[in-house]
Amino acid sequence: MLNRSFLFAPGNQPRRIEKALTLDADAVILDLEDSVAVTEKSAARAPVARALMQPRRARGYVRVNAASNPHCYADLVATIHAKVDGVVLPKVESAAGLHAIDWLLANLEAERGIPVGSIDLMPIVETAIGVHRVDRLLQARSLRSYSGPWRVKRIAFGAGDYANDLRLTPALDEEELADARARLVLASRAAGMEAPIDSPWFHFKEHAAFARALERSRRCGFQGRLCVHPEQLAPANAAYAPTDEEVRRAERIVAAFDAAEAKGLAAIQVDGQMIDYPIVFHARSLLAAARAVRGG
Repeated sequence: MLNRSFLFAPGNQPRRIEKALTLDADAVILDLEDSVAVTEKSAARAPVARALMQPRRARGYVRVNAASNPHCYADLVATIHAKVDGVVLPKVESAAGLHAIDWLLANLEAERGIPVGSIDLMPIVETAIGVHRVDRLLQARSLRSYSGPWRVKRIAFGAGDYANDLRLTPALDEEELADARARLVLASRAAGMEAPIDSPWFHFKEHAAFARALERSRRCGFQGRLCVHPEQLAPANAAYAPTDEEVRRAERIVAAFDAAEAKGLAAIQVDGQMIDYPIVFHARSLLAAARAVRGG
């Protein structure tokens, strides 16, 4: 399953939703939170639910309001059905809050004939409390009150809200956010989860800076990007996929190591670099990612 690009579309703008569902995103997120005014949140739920019943190219998610927001419960009750692939939950700050949404989704699934645990739940960590508690937040699976698959496979980073919460003014290279990003990558790996999804990029005219941000993001351990404009999809899809040179190098590493291992060797040299099991595991993972992209 590819997670290079998650494109947001405002839940109260039908034309943008219709267009988003035809684009080359790995997933489309119909938004009921920040892009929808408080006065329109209730009215946006039914159109979002209907839109996610329609044929589409990408997986379909709905971003509900935060668990602490009074709109969250109604958002879930009104939009969850069998063709919803996932829920994006903003401003997650505690394992208990994440567990409560997991429990509610399980009950909605059971009530509506959907396999329990099948709807993905992707939390966005975007506050000082959320980043500070991210390790405890990812322990939520141990708090569950029912058996079945754990639906949280990855978390996402929300740099805009995080910077606002800390009163930061990040420059284009976003050095001020490096520590928070590193914490999310480390916590995800320590919890045995997928690599996280990086924050939206809001400087639409800064194309070169966006390219650098994508490269930096991938090298720092993110697997994809939240996108807020259709023009961001192609750069994100390309940036989070292995390059042809990376694939060729990985193939050389795996072939050479397999031959060496058959002779009882577990440390060799390829292209002037020492190769042992960790490097080979990474090369095989990269080749698997390349196959997923080509197959998609």
